[in-house]
Formats: sequence, structure tokens, C-alpha cells
Amino acid sequence: MVKIKPFAAIRPPKAIVKEVAARPYDVLNSVEAKAEAGEKSLLHITKPEIDFDPIIDEHSQPAYDKAVENFKLWMKRGWLVQDTAENYYVYAQTMDGRTQYGLVVCANVEDYLTGKIKKHELTRKDKEEDRMIHVRIQNANVEPVFFTYPDNAEINALVSRYAAGEPEYDFVADDGFGHHLWIISNKQDIARITEIFAGIPAFYVADGHHRTAAAALVGEEQRRNNPNHTGDEEYNYFMAVVFPESHLKIIDYNRVVKDLNGMTPKEFIEALKEDFVIEKKGSAEPYRPSGLHNFSMYLEGVWYSLTAKPGTYDDNDPIGVLDVTVCSNLIFDKLLDIKDLRTCTRIDFVGGIRGLGELKKRVDSGEMAAAFALYPVSMRQLINIADTGNIMPPKTTWFEPKLRSGLTIHKLER
Repeated sequence: MVKIKPFAAIRPPKAIVKEVAARPYDVLNSVEAKAEAGEKSLLHITKPEIDFDPIIDEHSQPAYDKAVENFKLWMKRGWLVQDTAENYYVYAQTMDGRTQYGLVVCANVEDYLTGKIKKHELTRKDKEEDRMIHVRIQNANVEPVFFTYPDNAEINALVSRYAAGEPEYDFVADDGFGHHLWIISNKQDIARITEIFAGIPAFYVADGHHRTAAAALVGEEQRRNNPNHTGDEEYNYFMAVVFPESHLKIIDYNRVVKDLNGMTPKEFIEALKEDFVIEKKGSAEPYRPSGLHNFSMYLEGVWYSLTAKPGTYDDNDPIGVLDVTVCSNLIFDKLLDIKDLRTCTRIDFVGGIRGLGELKKRVDSGEMAAAFALYPVSMRQLINIADTGNIMPPKTTWFEPKLRSGLTIHKLER
């Protein structure tokens, strides 16, 4: 069962929240962040290299020093202010007319270390350490992690009750996504939320595996370094936004390849016929996969439907059933000699938020030889994989919208 607690968030005044809130550090490169960051933007804290001209190495000591300086400056100027009491917060996001409602809470470090916070992706030590530096230097979780959990009717009802009221924050960001936040300050509601989650068996990392690992490992580090550790310290917790399973939707995560491994397009299509039923769809409209084990391919200006033949996949295997596995085994490994998706430079990945038009564009430009669109993974598949201790192949899930950074920040000390 998971353990959560409320916290006194550091957050922007209502009047300037849109100016402060920013996209996550890892969806922008430094040049994009510099162009996007207004005077009050949290990007000056999460990507401080942009404050230098020219932009400096984001991993350099001057950049880290600037991040600390800017955090203090934002607090001094009143662009970030800490709440006086510990609260939970309802955070909702709207995209394409659909709204998902989550809770901003503090999750427990021990739950991550003991596997009650379950992951479905591998993490790399170098990336963990990079994120750990940012938590250490600020002694804070500046950006939240993104979890899901099995639906609970009472939590859903409580969240709906708050969401029916006047929000503390309510704005549409420049990318068109809506962000809404309500404060849960009622002590009885706080106690009941904490009690309900004590009966929920697990959290599942939806997005932010490296940030989750970093936050938990810094908490563990501070615990080891404190001879008077009691378990009640604020560093035993880290900030997360938790959404019920039914509210989340995974979108497609697609692939483009630079070459056909020496084959002509005609030879490649012939080779595909061993494992796929192929249907030519034409060039007028992009073809979107219709279901599990059906793929879209764009090659030489034409869209194709590829349907994996029975016997080429294992629907009883939580990993074998995934279309990323089918595609990797039957196309990338078998035909294109792409063995390691993490390191091979002949393949690239395109989040479904960019649309199928992005696949067409990259092939038509001559940059890529072919593109493949996949049917999205379901939330049930993700949870099944995490529950069975399996790990998804690289670049399997894409969640949108991303959590907006800067709406709440959690300090690791009271």
C-alpha cells in the first residue's frame, strides 16, 4: 500500500502563473528554451544555461550555480511564494476538449525503494545522476513526476467536488493546452485522501522515470547522511502528480529509418510479405493503424497498411504482445539489421503529438527512407507489464499533455 502526504507548495501568485509555468526541461533543447522563456519563466531555473550568451553547457558548474541563484531570486521577487499550510492540490489538464484530473501529492521514498512505485522502463545511471544534481542543489523537487493508480470512486468523487469550484489557476498555455489547479486545504478531506491512498496497492510511473529515480535516491541519500533520521523528515517524500488510470491516454510513438539496409523499396516490400499482409492505401491521406498488430508504413510517397500474420507475435506474453516488440523483431531486427534501438543512429522516434504528417515530411524531405506508425499501447498493458516486473522496449509510450512545471514546487525541508 502506498504512503502519501500533503505539502506546503512553493508556487506563483495567481496573476502571473502563466508567465512562470513552463514546459518540462526535457521537451525543449537549450535554444528552444531561450526563445520561449519570458522574464519570469521557470525555464531560467530548470534550464539556467539559457541565461548565458552564448548558451553554456547545461551540465557545467556555472549553470548549476545560476539555477540556485535564480530560484532564490524568484522567491525574493515574489514570483514564487510558499503556502503557509500543507495541502493537496487538484491539477487538471485539457487537450482537444478532453480533461484529465489528478492530485498533486508527496509520494514516499521508501515506496519507490521497495517497489510499490512500479516502473516499466529502464533508467540510465548517468541520467539519474544528472537529475539528482538538480534536486540536490535546490534541495527541492522543482518539477513533478507523473504517476497513475487504479481508479478509486471516492477519490474521483472528492476531486470532482473540488473541480466544480473556482480554480486557483486556470489558463491556456501557448501550445493550446489548458491547465487548472484547485487547493485542497480542508483538514478532513486531506486526512481522508491520505487514508484512502493507504489502501491503494501501488503507483505506476507513467512519465518521468529518471526524475522519479533521482528524487527517491536523493531522499535516500539524505536519510543516510542524517544521524538523527526519524522517517518524518520532508526529504522522505517527493512531489508527484497522480492520475486515475481511466483518465490517461497513451498516444502513439512512431519510428523513422534512414535506409532500407541495402534493399530497394520493391525488395523491402517483398521481404515484408513473409510476416505481414500488405495493403496499399495510396498517397492522398495518411493511414493510421486500425488496431493492435496493424501498422502504417510510408514509403516513396505511398501509405501502406501492414498487418502482422498470426504466429508472428505472442498475445500471452506481456512484452511479446506489444506492437513495438512486433515491429522491432519483424522489421527493424530481421530486415533492417537495427539491433539496439537505444544506440542505433539509423533510426529516430517521433511522438504522436506531431501527427502522421511529421512522418511524411521527414521521408519526403529525403532525410529518412521510410516511416512506421504504431497503434498506441493501452494503460492496461502498461500496468500489466509493471505488475509482472517486465520492462517495455525503448520509446514505447508517449503521454500528452505534459505536466506544466512551476505550478507547485516541493522543498525537502520544512
